[in-house]
Amino acid sequence: MVAKSRISTLLGNITPSATLAVTAKARDMKAAGLPVIGFGAGEPDFSTPDYIVEAAVKAARDSASHHYTAAKGLPALREAIAAKTLRDSGYEVDPNNILVTNGGKQAVFQAFAALLNPGDEVLLPTPYWTTYPEAIKLADGVPVPVMAGADQGYKVSVDQLEDARTDATKILLMCSPSNPTGAVYTPAELKTIGQWALERELWVVTDEIYEHLVYDGLAPTHIVHLVPELADQTLVLNGVAKTYAMTGWRVGWMIGPSDIIKGATSFQSHLTSNVCNVAQYAAIAAVSGPLDAVYEMREAFDCRRQRMVELLRTVEGMEVPTPHGAFYVYPDVTGLLGKEIAGHVAHTSADLAEIILKEANAAMVPGEAFGPSGFLRLSYSLSDADLEEGVGRIVELLNSAR
Repeated sequence: MVAKSRISTLLGNITPSATLAVTAKARDMKAAGLPVIGFGAGEPDFSTPDYIVEAAVKAARDSASHHYTAAKGLPALREAIAAKTLRDSGYEVDPNNILVTNGGKQAVFQAFAALLNPGDEVLLPTPYWTTYPEAIKLADGVPVPVMAGADQGYKVSVDQLEDARTDATKILLMCSPSNPTGAVYTPAELKTIGQWALERELWVVTDEIYEHLVYDGLAPTHIVHLVPELADQTLVLNGVAKTYAMTGWRVGWMIGPSDIIKGATSFQSHLTSNVCNVAQYAAIAAVSGPLDAVYEMREAFDCRRQRMVELLRTVEGMEVPTPHGAFYVYPDVTGLLGKEIAGHVAHTSADLAEIILKEANAAMVPGEAFGPSGFLRLSYSLSDADLEEGVGRIVELLNSAR
């Protein structure tokens, strides 16, 4: 009798989130008494603004929040998201074409589940967020990485996308500002890509979770605003996590054509039912309120961004493009591979990350989590003091390479 696997092939093939793993490892080492500084976090280190918390407290005391609500999301929240989209993105959305999800990750997964059939290909600008290929594969799709290195500012060109396109291509994924690189497409670049997708009749899934975290005088750019004709073949993913320091509240959303939203809503009705009502009321306060707290947070991030780039650029053999969005720096470390560092030799960026963790007590995510080896992702979502201390250790260690 042939022994059956205890776990399904579907779940057995999933790669755990590398970013969460690094953060957990740093936390465990710190709890064990080691002076570890973590650069792996993909979340703001600020508290959720008080007015949002107060809205949640009020909702928790209202018995109406204690029961099931519509799987699609509270009507008041969907209306608030529509108003926020008009305010921030510059185009109108029907609240009926919005689905509120349990965080941005659920929106990502349900977007691919709603669009993909077995064998459909998704063009995946690379480096990519670690969850994208897993969500694509779980929906029976095929991720097709399209690599843009440091020399391109980590931004793919239309020519690269066209070269990667096949008859099986159905979706183009876009994420600007980018996790993990902090790259931000200009309006001209995004419009060119949007027009190309429109002409090729491709779906666009655009993740805009970092929309307000842009620097150097840049403004958020939105592909549907730039190419309005794309609206009928685009799913816009967003949430409150990054903009409002609400990663733990788990409220995201997807905007798209009515038939796709209807299908995704039916799926969610069986998968998770409604999003936590208390969190939804907090999200109403967030998206309806002013952006003052967001801008204060962004100003702090900007100072840290500039300082981290300045320090890392003192490392010989490390190329550090300037990130214009999100809260990550993504240096190219191929110039350090093969060199001896504190008695160790790193052949991959995963090796290098391990050496840095062991010798400098600094935790970061290696490039293998986001595509090819040869890169490191460092989050500057940490205190100024920890940034100075941690990056100082890294610089001292890596400048000893020979």
